Amino acid sequence: MTENNNNDNNEAGADERVVGTPADTDDVVTETSARSESEHNGPYLASETHKHSEEKQRRGEKLASIWFLIAFLGGIGFLVSYFLFPPNAAGEPAIGDPQIGQYANALMGGTLTLAMFAIGAGMTVWARNVMPHYEVASPYDDLPSSEEEKSSFSEFFMKSADESGFTKRPLMRRTLILAMLPLGLAPIVLLRDTGPLPGDQMKETRWVDGMRMYVEGTHRHLKAEDLENDPYGMISALPALDDEGYPHGMSLTDQAKSVILLIKVPEDDWKSGMNAPVREGSDETHLNWTHQGIVAYSKICTHVGCPAALYERTTHRILCPCHQSTFDATDAAKVVFGPAHRPLPQLPIGVDDEGYLVARGDFNEPTGPTFWEYKD
Repeated sequence: MTENNNNDNNEAGADERVVGTPADTDDVVTETSARSESEHNGPYLASETHKHSEEKQRRGEKLASIWFLIAFLGGIGFLVSYFLFPPNAAGEPAIGDPQIGQYANALMGGTLTLAMFAIGAGMTVWARNVMPHYEVASPYDDLPSSEEEKSSFSEFFMKSADESGFTKRPLMRRTLILAMLPLGLAPIVLLRDTGPLPGDQMKETRWVDGMRMYVEGTHRHLKAEDLENDPYGMISALPALDDEGYPHGMSLTDQAKSVILLIKVPEDDWKSGMNAPVREGSDETHLNWTHQGIVAYSKICTHVGCPAALYERTTHRILCPCHQSTFDATDAAKVVFGPAHRPLPQLPIGVDDEGYLVARGDFNEPTGPTFWEYKD
C-alpha cells in the first residue's frame, strides 16, 4: 500500500531516487552565495576560504604579539650577553677563561634559543588563529605560466598579504618587525669576532733562541740526560714560561701552538729524509736541528689539529689517534699513513751552558692544520 501511495505521489515520467543517495542538484548559485562571492576580496574563492571568527583572530593577534615581544627581549638579551664579557686590559678576550667562556656560551645560547623559539611560536599562533584556511583544487597545468597568470600575480600576492592579517593587524605586524630587529643585527655584531687580522700570529710560536723547556704539565726543566737512559723515549714539553696570568705559565692558545714531542732516536736509525734541508733554500738539514739523537717535533697534527701523542717505540712512528695520521720520526716526520698531507714541523734544539735543553729558534713551518697562506 505504501508502494502505491509513493507511486501516486510521483509525477509521470519522473526518475525515482534510491533511498540514501543524495538528491540530484544542479550547480545553482543562490543570491546569498553570489553576494558573498562578490564581496569576498581574497586570493581564492569564498567557497574555498574558511575564515576564523573575528574574536578568535583578535585573540590570536594578541597571543602572537606577546610571543614576538618575548622574541625581541631574547634577541636583546643575546646582544647584551655578547658584550657582557669585554677583553681584559691586555686586549685578550675574557671568554678565553674556560669558566667565563662556559657562562658566556650558556647566556648567548639560551637567549638565542628563546628568541628563535618565540618567533616560531608566534608564527604558529598567527597561522592557526589569524590566517584563513583554504581548500583549493588545481588541475595540472603546463609548467610555463600564461601571460594572464603572470600579470595577475602581484594582485594575488597583495590579496594574500591582506587576508593573512599582515596589513590588517598592525599590532602583530609591528611586534614581528620588532622581534626581527635584534636577530638582524646579530650577524653584524658577530662580525666583530672576525678581526683584527691575525697577521703572523698563526706562523709564530713562543719558542725563541735559548728558551728552555718544561715537561708538559710541570715546571721541571729538561736536560739531555733525561732521555739518554731511554734510547726510545718520548717526552712532551712546552716553553719554560712563567706568566702569572695563566695557571701553566702561558695561554691555552700558545700551549696549543708550541707543545712539542722530544724523541730519542738511535743514531743508526736515521733515514735519508733527515739530510734534506729544513726549508727550501736553507743550508741546514733536519739532522742539524737535532741534539745527540734527540729530535723535537710539533705535537699538533697537521690534519685537523689533534694532539699526535701516541708513539710506537720500535718503529719510531708518531700516531694521531683522531684520524690515524702516522708520521715517521726518523725521516723528518714525513707522513706514512692517513689524511695528513705534510710532515710535523720540526723545532731546532740544543743545550745551554748548564746542560738544559733549549730551542735554537722557532719551527721550520707553522704548526697545526694547514691554512690558506701558511707558506707565505
